[in-house]
Amino acid sequence: MSTKHIEANMIAESEFNRFGLISLIILIVGCFGGVAVGLGAIKYISTLILVIVPTMATLSLLLAVAPMKWIWRGAVVCVSIDTILILYFLLVK
Repeated sequence: MSTKHIEANMIAESEFNRFGLISLIILIVGCFGGVAVGLGAIKYISTLILVIVPTMATLSLLLAVAPMKWIWRGAVVCVSIDTILILYFLLVK
């Protein structure tokens, strides 16, 4: 089975389960963003912007009922940035 087929199947399933996934994505993106800000991103304007922009972009995509493909990409980028910053603030600072 090719990865294109698996990705297309996942997107189709995501569209079918949109409303359940939206609540899950809001919870995960919001919590990760809040933890990143709480651990130290609020002290520096650059890290605060780095957390807020992808978080608000993802939440805006959810509010606009954008295609789930876009929402998934936004959520993955957002959670990745937040995770990197959380690890940075926990391990370095």
